[in-house]
Amino acid sequence: MKENKNKPAPLDVETLWQIQRIGSLALAPSGDLAVCSVASYSMDKNQGSSSLWLLSTRGGAARRLTSCGEKDGQPAWSPAGDRIAFISKRNQQGRKDTTPQLYVVAPDGGEAVRCSDFAPGIESFKWLPDGKRIVFAAWVWPELKGGAAQAKRHKAFSERKETGYASSQAYTRYWDHQVPMGRVLHLLLLDVQTGRINDLFEGTPYELPRDAGGNEVYDASPDGSRIAFVHDPAAEPRLGNRLALAQVRLKGRRRIEVLLDEPAWDFGAPRFSPDGSQLALTAAHVGQHHTALTEPALLQADGGWRLLAPGWDHSLNTPLRWAADGKALYFTAEERGRCPLWRLGLEQTLPSVAQPGGWVQAFDAAAGTLAWVADTASHPGRAFAGTEQPGAERASRLEGFNNRLLKRVRLGDVREVEIHGAGGAPVQMWLSLPPDFDARKKYPITQVIHGGPFAAAGDTFSYRWNAHVFAAAGHVIAQVNYHGSSGFGHAFRHSLIGRQGELELQDIEAATQWLIAQPWADRQRVFATGGSYGGFLVAWINGHVPAWPAGPYRATICHAGVFDRVATFSADSWPQRPLDLAATYWEDMPRVLAQSPHNFAARMNTPTLVIHGAQDFRVPDCNGLAYYNTLKARGVDARLLWFPDENHWVLKPQNSRLWYREFAAWLQAQSPPGKKGRRR
Repeated sequence: MKENKNKPAPLDVETLWQIQRIGSLALAPSGDLAVCSVASYSMDKNQGSSSLWLLSTRGGAARRLTSCGEKDGQPAWSPAGDRIAFISKRNQQGRKDTTPQLYVVAPDGGEAVRCSDFAPGIESFKWLPDGKRIVFAAWVWPELKGGAAQAKRHKAFSERKETGYASSQAYTRYWDHQVPMGRVLHLLLLDVQTGRINDLFEGTPYELPRDAGGNEVYDASPDGSRIAFVHDPAAEPRLGNRLALAQVRLKGRRRIEVLLDEPAWDFGAPRFSPDGSQLALTAAHVGQHHTALTEPALLQADGGWRLLAPGWDHSLNTPLRWAADGKALYFTAEERGRCPLWRLGLEQTLPSVAQPGGWVQAFDAAAGTLAWVADTASHPGRAFAGTEQPGAERASRLEGFNNRLLKRVRLGDVREVEIHGAGGAPVQMWLSLPPDFDARKKYPITQVIHGGPFAAAGDTFSYRWNAHVFAAAGHVIAQVNYHGSSGFGHAFRHSLIGRQGELELQDIEAATQWLIAQPWADRQRVFATGGSYGGFLVAWINGHVPAWPAGPYRATICHAGVFDRVATFSADSWPQRPLDLAATYWEDMPRVLAQSPHNFAARMNTPTLVIHGAQDFRVPDCNGLAYYNTLKARGVDARLLWFPDENHWVLKPQNSRLWYREFAAWLQAQSPPGKKGRRR
């Protein structure tokens, strides 16, 4: 029988990179319009770009607002709703930006206008209520005064010929870039009309957290007189240090006041109430556990603060948003593999779900309107709007960016099952089935183990490890939320501290046994794959589970995985690792080695594809290279995919295509003779 050429095809990597990805979203003050950033990618050009789109929450087609920028992002409406500010790098007004700058554009169209000229560039921003000023974050040389001095130093820094970097600080790099390179993250004030800039932290020891990627770490009061922010109060900043809360007063003689600085608590995400009398924030009781969940809290006008939902066994994501009447907060938080939007009334003790998961990726609230971007495991992010009124009519979709493309795509079913894991505890597992799955046939099984460990596999659409692309090769894809995963309460999260690998392996093996007991499972084609902490677990499996045929796994794939716990002290997150291991290697080497895959190398015999990026500072590539070389030295079948220009993730379209191809080819090559996968 001939295959129907008009029948939708399974998802492949080429189509995956054609999907338009909705990013940040902001509502107009009136609530009737929203603006969002949309990223698109070109496989041929091997790059992406993003533009701003205008969406109506009352109905109507989406309209493209910008098209000239390299990456137009972080849109925010002015308080009057007459302008939209955003960050971009552009070639306009007679000059090409070398660093990201602030632009404003009218919502009814027209050319965007550059309103900043700050040489070090702009990281994030917020409007002040008067609509005349913007507060923004930027990396500056703290010993310099004035924008001219910053520009001169930036020019010299950009044109330097030497490449070495010298530092005496404990916090020298983050994720894939060096920090601080002599700079710190300050808050500055921009006059939108004149372009004049003032450094609010100039001459003070204050700086924003060096891992602050957005504007959630600061907020302006409704009267524009104060800006609250979080900072690291320690004498020496380090990743993972607890944060304190302070504010800078803009009126009169400028001064900074500490609002909350408690050794047992980590504060974050300040957000003023609509009337300015209260400040919402997050609080984590790190004095009790370094894995403490992030809870909603409130700082009142008298300086006292309280937890809003004590005992709620969830961890908040940021940002926080106030309801229009100032009587409730909105935020997202994970719950059993999903991430709903929650509403918490100030007089309530427990939040309620305002919008259910899938996974709410972004949201905003204004004038009684809610807008959000949510995906599920079966579709990429979509933009929606509804009202704050509980029980109101259901949400309306605001765009159709990917409708035409996805009509050509056929996805398999996604199922949620529960197994009994370590100690008999219930453990969640997601199954992604091949298109046209037939339970009467046999299918290879591939475990895809998530990273973190304080993260989760969930009802969400991934681009880096897309289960549907994997399943399109005819595999059943299993994703286990092992002990340590987020969204299952603090006890579950904290359970792996000091014994990493132990409970997680029991959960994964219980899942494998459940899978191979299914009538549709091909026991001769079972594979384990994982990235980051999932890569650690893959290497752990190799040292603890016998190779095929004594064990279940034909082959494994390790992406950016921890192999050597001692060598991984080179990571940017080195201050946090002893907390997770409950030991330092110089004081208790046996306990560290007991949690390090390389200590079990003598048992490793399972064929493995090792993938790593040279710009990975979270799990430095010495791990992947050592793992690969160890397998080669032992005579184990191994293959290395190494990227000189990628970080912890693979972000370039053509590199991603190569990644997916190597992934599929390795599993196919490791299949037994005569079972090279179903022909499609």
